Amino acid sequence: MITIVEANSPKLIKDFVKFPFELYKNHPYWVPPLIAEELETFDKTKNPAFSSAEATFYLAYKENKIVGRIAAIINWNEVNDQNKKKVRFGWWETIDDIEVTKALLEKVYELGKKNNLDHVEGPMGFSNLDKVGVVTEGFDELGSMITWYNYPYYKEHLEQLGFVKEKEYHENKFPFSNVKPEFFFRVQDMIKKRYQLTPINFKNTKEIMPYVDEMFDLFNKSYADLSSFVAITDIQKEYFKKKYISFINPEFIKFIVDKDHKIVAFSIVMPSFSEALQKAKGKLFPFGFYHLLKAKKNSKEVLFYLIGVDPEYQNKGVTAIIFNEYYNCFKEKGIQNCIRTPELADNHAIHNIWKHFNPVIFRKRCTYKLDF
Repeated sequence: MITIVEANSPKLIKDFVKFPFELYKNHPYWVPPLIAEELETFDKTKNPAFSSAEATFYLAYKENKIVGRIAAIINWNEVNDQNKKKVRFGWWETIDDIEVTKALLEKVYELGKKNNLDHVEGPMGFSNLDKVGVVTEGFDELGSMITWYNYPYYKEHLEQLGFVKEKEYHENKFPFSNVKPEFFFRVQDMIKKRYQLTPINFKNTKEIMPYVDEMFDLFNKSYADLSSFVAITDIQKEYFKKKYISFINPEFIKFIVDKDHKIVAFSIVMPSFSEALQKAKGKLFPFGFYHLLKAKKNSKEVLFYLIGVDPEYQNKGVTAIIFNEYYNCFKEKGIQNCIRTPELADNHAIHNIWKHFNPVIFRKRCTYKLDF
């Protein structure tokens, strides 16, 4: 018999966070999150996502043992501003028992129907900066700190329960040796002169902070037309600023400004923390912090986390300036591999940016939808 319990106490939320550590114990491709960060994500007093969203967390038990978990989420900005009558599910993990998945999803349906919504989609988080999608291809590739990993049966469970693919995301990679400066060196110089643009590089995090709010504004503007996009609110900007910016090497953040010093493009790249997080096993202390700091300084693999260009400057070659700045930085640091985090399969504009580097799709993931 399967019993579903709401995780509504500190102990149960901690059980919710720690369940995947048992499910994927010693798995070579699963990258564990930091337990403290996950707990903060689910804390309504700390995560500003709860100012415009609601979530309920559930655990599934079988024979007094946790066998699954799920978060039922409503992003009210999405419902009210975009008129999408959608309830989300995220942070879904389960043993290979479709009855567990079915019981967990029933709780998601309940929340949706209670609020007069008409469909469910997931897995996805509160916003576009959260993790997204079920892995459908590429199970033998190492995950990352900003993606979910899952067993192949997750996809099968959803499809057997009547879910259909809603959005597909691709993850790509290419060796740094594929990056040939002749593709962008001359072009970037011409683009800078034609549009009076200037790249800004940073040596420390303090220098970046005055630009971050404007960067998030540009993020909202440049991604607004994507089908899955929900804008980042002002209160979320402050949260993400504190949570992520200090985690990233300052030299891996690039801004392009116009003659009035207005940001027209940005890019954020992160060192790969995957192996460091596997060694940390969810904890910063006593040794996790050391592994993460070592990866931040010495990782030879980088993840292109975000890139955004003002619509007014799209298709004008501005990314050539960004690539030129990264080329010099990566060459100095001895970077060997470049990974692109999940991008919508139908976002052809972003795919065209990378075409000269001969990227290879190494993993696919999807969100799934079911109408009530």
